[in-house]
Amino acid sequence: MLFALLKQYLRPYRGALLGVLSLQLVQTMASLILPTLNADIIDRGVAVGDTGYILRMGARMLLVSFIQVAAAVSVIAFAAHAAQSMGRDLRSAVYQKVGAFSKKEMTELGVASLITRSTNDVQQIQMLVMMGSTLLVMAPILVIGGVIMAVTQDLSLSWLIAVSAPLLIVILLLIIRKLAPLFRLMQKRLDRVNQVLREQLTGIRVVRAFVRERDEVERFAQANAEITETALQVGRWNALTGPVIMMVLNISSVAVLWFGSYRVEDGQIEVGTLMAFLQYLMQILMAIMMATFMVMMIPRAAVSADRVGEVLGTDPSVVEKPQPLISDDSPAPSTTPPTSTESTGGTVTFDNVSFQHPGAEEPVLHGLTFDVQPGTITAIIGSTGSGKTTMTCLIPRLFDVTEGSILVDGVDVRDFSLDMLRNRIGYVPQKPFLFAGTIASNMRFGKPDATDEEIWHALEVAQARDFVEALPEGLDAPIAQGGTNVSGGQRQRLAIARALLPQPEILIFDDSFSALDTATDARLRGALAREFSSTTRIVVAQRIASVTDADQIIVLEHGSIVAKGTHEELLVTSETYAEIASSQAPMKERA
Repeated sequence: MLFALLKQYLRPYRGALLGVLSLQLVQTMASLILPTLNADIIDRGVAVGDTGYILRMGARMLLVSFIQVAAAVSVIAFAAHAAQSMGRDLRSAVYQKVGAFSKKEMTELGVASLITRSTNDVQQIQMLVMMGSTLLVMAPILVIGGVIMAVTQDLSLSWLIAVSAPLLIVILLLIIRKLAPLFRLMQKRLDRVNQVLREQLTGIRVVRAFVRERDEVERFAQANAEITETALQVGRWNALTGPVIMMVLNISSVAVLWFGSYRVEDGQIEVGTLMAFLQYLMQILMAIMMATFMVMMIPRAAVSADRVGEVLGTDPSVVEKPQPLISDDSPAPSTTPPTSTESTGGTVTFDNVSFQHPGAEEPVLHGLTFDVQPGTITAIIGSTGSGKTTMTCLIPRLFDVTEGSILVDGVDVRDFSLDMLRNRIGYVPQKPFLFAGTIASNMRFGKPDATDEEIWHALEVAQARDFVEALPEGLDAPIAQGGTNVSGGQRQRLAIARALLPQPEILIFDDSFSALDTATDARLRGALAREFSSTTRIVVAQRIASVTDADQIIVLEHGSIVAKGTHEELLVTSETYAEIASSQAPMKERA
């Protein structure tokens, strides 16, 4: 997976990588030339006292050094451009993929894990590209070139290279073997820390309400201790790497000087040649060390690539057809005769609809069949867990039905383009969410080109205008992430106003009035009746008193429709509905 990702996402930056390779070749050749020039200065200049030769060769060394430095700086610049650009593209690809996921994929992969994969995991791949592109050419050429140059300096000392280089490689490979499984464990435990921290920050009010601060501190401490333990193990092995490398380098240097001194004493080689051999040996061992560091990054980057690849390779369960029957340039047909005063759009039909979560033993919904006519109110009543929210999620295709079909204006929702379908629907979820920004920016999330007048009108219908006008900044009042700086009722009304702003054909309220007091609830429903009389409204409710005026009430129980009709009809025909109504009646009425 690692190499597949690199091949795909580095392809646009082949020019930068070619520049890196070319400049690395120049930098490496300069590194190989410098020890020979240094040896010539010592043996042919310093040893005989030829100042002119020293100056000429010194000037050449300065020129080669300047070329080496310029090439090294350029290599880093080109490599950084390729690595950062690839990371940007990879994060964008992950984000776009996640944006297409339904609730099914989000639940399976986990929000905390998705955040880690799009940040830390992508960063690991980026670091590998950065290190790999700067060492890809340099390390092997330094090793091969260094061996050749060292042998040409003195063949008799070359056995030291044959001993020290393999010894260093074996030691470093043993360390890598220990580190590879720790890197995989590290990423999993990082996921766990993010998950615990996210839960605690999101549910801080619940934690405090139940006085569970100490327990949550212990839970985070445990997750934190686990990742710390793994990080310490990684750190210990990494800490071992430095001393081992230095030990091999120092022993090799001492061996060269020890055995080389006898050859200098016997007049078989000169001092400059011995120094050049030592420099080439150090270059060879340093190149092996750098290549090993790069190889050490591969296991962790491979783990990260597998995790990122899992996201990119996950197909969304909700997808639109390649050529949808209904798209922006082909409006949906109407199923009812047009009139001069009302829109004919907004018909919703459930035709033997069933839904079952993947891996679940039993379906959540069973054989739902009913019609919702344009401009009517359909209420959905049922006990907790009866499938009310799941049913509403099927209409805008947040989930897809497993059996049967849902039709909007006579067309299966799967035959719409997703944008076309969802633009027709205003959806207010059970837990309204506001984005960090201002009230105006949150409102324009529903309609980007909305004017201030349109926003104020939507707020007025949603019974939110009064409290927004009371804020010093008005529409520019700041909203914290999730809307945590406003009350639950205010958050619900803002979410309702956001759904009303584009004036959709179908409005779905998933228990969206639960935080409103009775008076505000009544005013809101009255305003909806006046302003959106031709709009189809589907309302999930817990309070029967708020849906008595519905044209149709559907009673769900264990995922099946057990009754259907108006409030008066159901009081007579449905025992389940009558029990719910009786349980919610005032005490004096029940008496």
